[in-house]
Amino acid sequence: MRIVYGLLCLFFLIFFHELGHFIAAKLFGVKVESFSLGIGPWYLHKTIKGTDYRLSLIPLGGYCGMKGEKDFAKSLEAGLDHIEAEPDSLYGIHPLKRLLIAFAGPFFNLIFAVIAFSLINGIGYSYYSYSNKIQLADEVYPELHSAARDAGLLTGDTIIEIQGNQIQNFSDLMQIVTINPDKDLEVVVLRDNEKKNFTVHTDLDKDSGAGKIGVVADTESITKYESPRYSFFGSILHGFLDTGKYISLTFKSLGILFKGVNLTNSVSGPARVADLLGDVVQEGFSLSFRQGLVSMLNLMALISISLGIMNLLPVPVLDGGLILFALIEFISRRKISPKVLYYIQFVGVAIIGLLFIIGLFGDIKYFMRKI
Repeated sequence: MRIVYGLLCLFFLIFFHELGHFIAAKLFGVKVESFSLGIGPWYLHKTIKGTDYRLSLIPLGGYCGMKGEKDFAKSLEAGLDHIEAEPDSLYGIHPLKRLLIAFAGPFFNLIFAVIAFSLINGIGYSYYSYSNKIQLADEVYPELHSAARDAGLLTGDTIIEIQGNQIQNFSDLMQIVTINPDKDLEVVVLRDNEKKNFTVHTDLDKDSGAGKIGVVADTESITKYESPRYSFFGSILHGFLDTGKYISLTFKSLGILFKGVNLTNSVSGPARVADLLGDVVQEGFSLSFRQGLVSMLNLMALISISLGIMNLLPVPVLDGGLILFALIEFISRRKISPKVLYYIQFVGVAIIGLLFIIGLFGDIKYFMRKI
């Protein structure tokens, strides 16, 4: 069942993305010829005001079929130096309107994240964590490197601050260290009731892309913590703040991919994402409804942000490519040649194909390890 749960969550995120394109297209006068829940062959459909609304067989997202999406290919085949398009088609409208239609999908992904994080901040959640007292990892696992030892930290130290952020427990410590690989971190510890300052250079885990300092938790005590629960407007404010924080982290993660990280572990395909979502949903709701809802919303928000940002990358075939072309057309006040678009899109298809293959191999390795 966990795969079913995961697919349903992923389906909703992709559908919400396509809904953004749909609303923007209607708003800016582009005829939407088809709008589908799911992909593949449809089994139910109804045409309303020129749009064929469909329920399709495969529940993996959906699509928004706009008039004129193939005008580029038709103009290329005809050997034209510009794209011929009707006024109510994608390439027939003003380039800024086309830009906004392309942007609307990723924008809706970010809006979903704001809604999800707002709900989480309003509901609140509980979690368990070890204390912020540490043990050097190489004392437990001699094969591991401990950047903390190199910097002068000792087993029994209590880390109370990293980069100016207060550390209450081991979860706080991991959250900051993980997102700062291969960096100098200013660490304050409490040793024999005395504060001491250290600079720790984090290691980069090339399998996960995460930062590590070579410490493990003191497992003698574990405590239950409650997150803050905000008012209606406070939860919305923190929903925006959390979304902004994770947008920044996503861009930082993209940069880490160019530091020699193992891409087959770091780039996930849809199968692995669905399995992970399903695990989180199933395990969360087995504990309590609140825990399950918060866990599901949190992971869906993170995936939604990743989908939105990935689609904004200026790569042909993605929304970012359409945005880039529309921007060039607007600035130059000239329509881009179909032949130029063809060659650029050919490169884009190659890039997406490469990422798909990397994700597929990563998914295969992931599931082989679970067998």
